[in-house]
Amino acid sequence: MKILAIHGSPRTIQSTTRILANYVLEGAAEAGAGTEMIDLCDFRITPCTACDACTLNGICVNDDDVPALVERMKEADGIIFASPVYIDNVSGQMKIFFDRLADAIHYQLLAGKYGCSVATTHTSGGDEVVAYQNHVLNYLGVVSVGGISVATGGDSMAIDAREAEARALGKKLAGAIADGFSDKKQEEEITGNREFFKDLVVENKDFRTDEYKRWVKRGWI
Repeated sequence: MKILAIHGSPRTIQSTTRILANYVLEGAAEAGAGTEMIDLCDFRITPCTACDACTLNGICVNDDDVPALVERMKEADGIIFASPVYIDNVSGQMKIFFDRLADAIHYQLLAGKYGCSVATTHTSGGDEVVAYQNHVLNYLGVVSVGGISVATGGDSMAIDAREAEARALGKKLAGAIADGFSDKKQEEEITGNREFFKDLVVENKDFRTDEYKRWVKRGWI
């Protein structure tokens, strides 16, 4: 069992969001999971230009680190998104990364995995950013087991005060991977998204034959 945390703060190892996400990973490790943290700022991630090239052949025109990151996500059983709140949304680094996941979303490359979300803020917006990140997980076909946000008010110790809760979230994620987890509302949304993307997969079946066959095999087409 492997759980991958994707951390979007430009402060990297000095980030309070990273500390909180690491507590989640530590909880997952206590439940038997192998864990890894990715700091997006350590990688080359070019903004999406909406050229649609990836839709046709699965290959982005940008020569950067995103394809390798997607492969690491595919190899993981669980995904954690972690971002600070910047002007009531995820960090710019995280949003650019999300935009580059269009192909993974359209072709449901991460379907069947479980995840959760983490956010930190000074005062407000944390719960909304957790909800947004979980929404992105659903777009990817990933079922979220929940999330945690912390409003620090400028007090770095506020993160440590929520350590037990963060560790419990990690254990819950590991438990979902081991034993399964169901959420009817999320599953209905994921199914609806997949129905919407189906037309694209069928339209490009001559270009993305393997993906088309995968969808047929899974009963999605």
